Order: sequence, then C-alpha cells, then structure tokens
Amino acid sequence: MSRFIGRGRELALLGRMLDRVRAGGRAGRPGRAVLIRGRRRVGKSRLVEEFVEHAGVPHLFYTASAQPSAAADLELFAEAAVASGLPDADLFRDQTPKSWDAALRLLASAVPHDEPSIIVFDELPYLLRNDPGFEGTLQKAFDRELSRRPVLLLGIGSDLAMMEALNDYGRPFHQRASELVVPSLSPADVADMLGLETSADAFDAYLVSGGLPLILDEWPAGAPVMRYLAEALSDPTSALLVSAERALAAEFPTEAQARHVLMAIGSGERTFSLIGQAAGGIPHASLNRSLRLLTAKRIVEAKLPLSARSSKETRYCVADPYLRFWLAFVGPHLPEIERGRGDLVLDRVRRSWTTWRGGAVEPVVREALRRLPPEMLPEGTAVVGSYWTRTNDPEIDIVGADREPVAKRITFVGSIKWLERRPFDEHDFSRLVLHRSLLPGADERTALLAVSRSGATAEGVRTLTADDLLAAWPR
Repeated sequence: MSRFIGRGRELALLGRMLDRVRAGGRAGRPGRAVLIRGRRRVGKSRLVEEFVEHAGVPHLFYTASAQPSAAADLELFAEAAVASGLPDADLFRDQTPKSWDAALRLLASAVPHDEPSIIVFDELPYLLRNDPGFEGTLQKAFDRELSRRPVLLLGIGSDLAMMEALNDYGRPFHQRASELVVPSLSPADVADMLGLETSADAFDAYLVSGGLPLILDEWPAGAPVMRYLAEALSDPTSALLVSAERALAAEFPTEAQARHVLMAIGSGERTFSLIGQAAGGIPHASLNRSLRLLTAKRIVEAKLPLSARSSKETRYCVADPYLRFWLAFVGPHLPEIERGRGDLVLDRVRRSWTTWRGGAVEPVVREALRRLPPEMLPEGTAVVGSYWTRTNDPEIDIVGADREPVAKRITFVGSIKWLERRPFDEHDFSRLVLHRSLLPGADERTALLAVSRSGATAEGVRTLTADDLLAAWPR
C-alpha cells in the first residue's frame, strides 16, 4: 500500500506495550506478549510491519506457512533469525534446532539484554497445527527466558477461534498475553483512503471491499463502485476476485461440505431448512456440523430475533461484507471471468445492485448504531438488533433494547430505506408504526427511528442519514 490509513488505535496500543517493555517490569520481568487476531487479509501483518518499522528497535519477523512438518518450520525459523536485525543473530548461523524448545532457548540468547526488541510469530496457528506442543513450549520459554528480557512478543493469527482460545483458562498462555483484535478498515477509513465525495459512496465501497486494504489499494481514487467493478471484474488477478478464494482455501482445505453450506448462505438463504436444500439436501446432522464449523470460525453469524419474547427462529448470515458480495456475485461466476466475460458479471451486479445493497447494508447500519454516542439513541439502549417471525410478518430492520436476545425493555423500533432519490415517506412511516404494534415489548410510546440514504419527508420519526452513520467511526 502506498499510504497507511487508519489503525491509530492499534498502533497506539502496540506503542504503549513497547513503552512498558522499555520501562522494565516488576520482579525483573520487562517482557510483554500480545496475541493479535483478525480476519484473513485485513492487514494484521501490514499493521505489525508498520509498527516495527517505526519502532526502530532490533526485531525478528517470522512468518509461518503450511509446512509439511515441524522440522520444516524450524528450518525456516532459523533462516529468518539469521536474516533478522537481532544483534546476536549469528548464533543461528549453521544451526538447525531439532525442537522448538532448543530454537527458543537460542532465541533468548540472541535478543539484546540491555535494549528493547520485538519478536513476531506471524500465522501462529500454522505452528500449532504442525506441533500441538508448541503452545506449551512457547509459554515455558516466555516464562523462563523471554519475559526476563526487554522483549515484546507478538503472535499473529487469522484463525479467530484458535487465537481466542490461546488465552483461555487452562491453556498454557492464560493471562500471559494481552489481546488485540484487528478489524477491517471502517467505512470512515474507506472514505478517507479513496477520497470519495459522499458518505453514501463510502458505504457502497465498504459493502464491496469489506474494508480490506488489498482491495482498497487497487481502487482508483474517487471512483464510484461501478467504475471500480468494471475494472476489477475484467482482471482475473484482481484482489476483489482472489482474496476470498485464498481465504476460503486456507480456512477449509478439506471441508468441501462447509463451503457448499457457505455458498448457500451467500446466495441469500437464511434458515436452516432452506440452507440445507440449497446446499444439495444434505442430512441435518451434516448441516449442523457445517454450521457449527462456520460459526466457530466467525465466518457465519447465527442470529436470533430481538424482542421481549424468546424465540428459536435462528437465521444465518455471512459475517464479512466483502465475502457477502463475493459469494453473491463473484464466486459462482469465476469461470465467466476467467474466460474474459467479466462484463456478464457486471451486468448482474447492475441489475441486482439496489435490491442486494438494501439487504447487505442492514448489518452495517446496526453496527454503526451500536457505535453512536449514547445521546444519539433513546435512553437505555444497550443493544441493537432486528426482529422477524417464521413468516416474516413482520420483519423489522432495527430494534433497540436494554439487553439481548430477550429484552426487558424495547427502546426503539426502526426502518432502513437505502434508496437513491427516495426518502423515507409517510407510507414508510405508517408501515413502521404497524410493525411497532406487532413487536413483543413495544407500544405506542416506543420511539421510532428511520435510517435513510435520501433523508425523510415523513414527520414524527427521528431520521439518521449516511453522514450520521459514518460519524460513528472516529477519523
């Protein structure tokens, strides 16, 4: 990337951790550890590279890969150590450690004892898969050696469930490391990076890119979404096309059935039975297993309706905006793009864009509402969700409440109208009032909220626009 956009919060946190290393620690233990996780291709490694570059201290940056054995990992680690900026990196020259225990003891000898240094293990889950004992070995090395040195140890991983589990109670690294979650770039970051004219354009770009830096890096400055898609869909090497395929291949190297289920959800199916039918009529037990895997990996979200009454009407949706777009328009039609007919895909996007965008923007709107200052929403709002019944009568875009999934108090009911040149009008208002009357826990005193791309002409409803939503992410 030519410019490094956003990530101020993450860089500040890493900077504070390095400052603590410099300041020393209690009982002669200045060393610190941070476990960094985030979806594939959101820029975790790029973030750490930026931090290391500006830290100006000796460092070792080792990126694991899907090697066939732990011995291959060790060989590559020794090579990375020799090429690193550690002052005693030559200790690894002509050395081939036979175990991670030996490699980490050598590392403890190579790091400086009188100045800070940074050690990075990128793609940490690969090491854990090749050597299940690596986690305990790293913990032992950190406790006995590295924490006694002025070392900042950073472990990076894209397997969200595995990275979360590393700090769980009963695991070797429990309470030894801080955690840092790296999200995709926000809609506000997208607006700044692309120099887009309007907030609505920024949300369009976010729905396509998911805030992934690799996609935004190839997006022409100021270009509206269709202009970018016309270029990207004609280039089989575009990050828009290949990022999802590579991420899914890494997440599901052998689980073909889970990918079929994901494709069914990406095509628009949301309920258990319809997902199973769209995935080829797979047995219920197999479908359950695939859905558990997809939700455990945070690729799919399982949602319940939010109201004052309990419900079992679970619905499933793709968690990542970019993957939602890719599954809907790109993945099923890659053969057309590969034979030079990206124009066919672009035509499908144009025909379906308004309808697809109207649904795809809903989870982004709800996330923006969760981030707004408390004074911008009715008092007592702690959670924001949505509501539906088995028959979708009604289906309510936005519900605010004091807790979830079963609320004690509904604080507001809202509707999303994300259309160009069509404001939220009296007809929309009447429909929202009707839906409020059908929501368990709401009554005529429950506040009404409209989120509209084109403003509102109806009276008696609080209205938020794209500009209001974009302000939910600090710039």
